[in-house]
Amino acid sequence: MLEVLQYNFIQNALIAGVLISIAAGIIGSLVVVNKITFLTGGIAHSSYGGIGLAIYLGIPVLFGATVFAVITAIIIAIITLKNRTRIDAIIGMMWASGMAIGIIFVDLTPGYNVDLMSYLFGSIVAVSNEDIYYMTILDIFIIGIVVYFYKEILAVSYDSEFASLRGINVKFFYTLILILAALCVVAAIKAVGLILVIALLTIPTYLAETFASKLSSMMIISSILATIFTILGLVVSYLYDISSGASIIMVAVLVLAVVKVLKMKK
Repeated sequence: MLEVLQYNFIQNALIAGVLISIAAGIIGSLVVVNKITFLTGGIAHSSYGGIGLAIYLGIPVLFGATVFAVITAIIIAIITLKNRTRIDAIIGMMWASGMAIGIIFVDLTPGYNVDLMSYLFGSIVAVSNEDIYYMTILDIFIIGIVVYFYKEILAVSYDSEFASLRGINVKFFYTLILILAALCVVAAIKAVGLILVIALLTIPTYLAETFASKLSSMMIISSILATIFTILGLVVSYLYDISSGASIIMVAVLVLAVVKVLKMKK
């Protein structure tokens, strides 16, 4: 088993797994605490439009997905802040239209025949050195923003009304959290794909809530758990020759099920 570590694509997969897990642990905690899982899912699927556009224009896929996801996050933030009564319908429309845009641009790209399933369900073993650099930059940016604005993000996440009374710009930080979620989604595309990314963001955090008493602890524990799930998922994927993205999520689901059963017995 250890001999596979000599291959460059395996090394890249492990490095990418750690980088993605760090981002997923931090942002997943914010997503769960702020109860924006559905909004993040809408951003994730809408970013498929950026993938299709990037392929059509011949620019880096992750760059195109990033720009599209961030713009989508800002639009969703503006809409949900003004009209919370029809959030489900609005997100559903953006979800579907984003994916439709992506498919149309791919169809319009002459001679393009690459399997797009890897973007939907992930293929972490296909991560390149350029992807690693990109993920590293995204991680640094996410960690830097969260550390610098930690007190404000904490206040907005747990009590937005109190934060507003304290003079904190709630709308700005709500939008910022959605943008960070968009960046994390893009970073996780290669690992688990757009379909499964929400599971990677929420399952480790759901487990971390059991052991954490504050948001910072939850972020750290979530990152550690996400890293463990990712590495174990890669091992399972290699041993049984199955999709890496699905393997990572199934490992997380099984661990979650075991923990919940043990808690019920206690």
